[in-house]
Amino acid sequence: MNTDLFEIIRTTRSMRRLKPDPVPPALIRQVLEAATCAPSGGNMQTWRFMVITDPAVKANVAQWYRKGWHEVVGPRYRSSAPAPGASREKFDRMLAAAEHLADHLHEAPVWIVPCLVGGTHTRTSGSSIYPSVQNMLLAARALGLGATLTTLYLLFEKEAEAALGLPEDVHSYAIIPIGYPLGKFGPVGRVPLQEVVFGSKWGEPWADA
Repeated sequence: MNTDLFEIIRTTRSMRRLKPDPVPPALIRQVLEAATCAPSGGNMQTWRFMVITDPAVKANVAQWYRKGWHEVVGPRYRSSAPAPGASREKFDRMLAAAEHLADHLHEAPVWIVPCLVGGTHTRTSGSSIYPSVQNMLLAARALGLGATLTTLYLLFEKEAEAALGLPEDVHSYAIIPIGYPLGKFGPVGRVPLQEVVFGSKWGEPWADA
C-alpha cells in the first residue's frame, strides 16, 4: 500500500484497462469507507453506493455506455483538437483507452455506483457526492487498484438508471469500474499552474504560480 498522500494524488491516473480478476471484498470495503469519510451538505449523508458484480446488470447498463461512446462521445473527441498539454499521439492513446473501456466496461470485476437520495439535480448537487468519489479514487490508487470516474452512460440516463434498478427518487452520479490495472500508475499530465491560476482579479496572473 502507498501511504504518501501527495504521491498518490500525483499518480492517480484514470485506469481504463482493467484485469477481470476478482478483487477481494476487504479492499472494496476500504474504498467505500474512504467514500463515507468525505463531506456532504449539512452532513446529511444522503449518498448511497451500489457495489455491482452481477454480470447481467453490468451487461445491461454497459450497452448504453457503448452506445454513448460509439455514437456521440467518441466521434466528437476524434474530430476535436487534443486536450490541453497533450500531443496528438498522446491524446489518441487516451482515446484508445477510453474506447477499450466502452467495449469492456462490463468485464470490470466491480462497479461502484455513487447515488444521491431525494431532491432534484442542481448545480450544487455534486458537492454532496463527488468528494466521496475522489476519496474512492485515491483509496483505490493507494491499494494498487485501478479505477476511473465516468459519467458517459448518463447520456441515456433514464434507460441506464432503469437498468440499474434505481427508485424514482434516487439518481446516480457516476460509474466507477474497479479492478487490477493492466497498465502502470504514473504522473498525471496537466498544464502548468500559471495557465489556470489567477490572482485576485480574473485574468490577473497569480504571482506565486
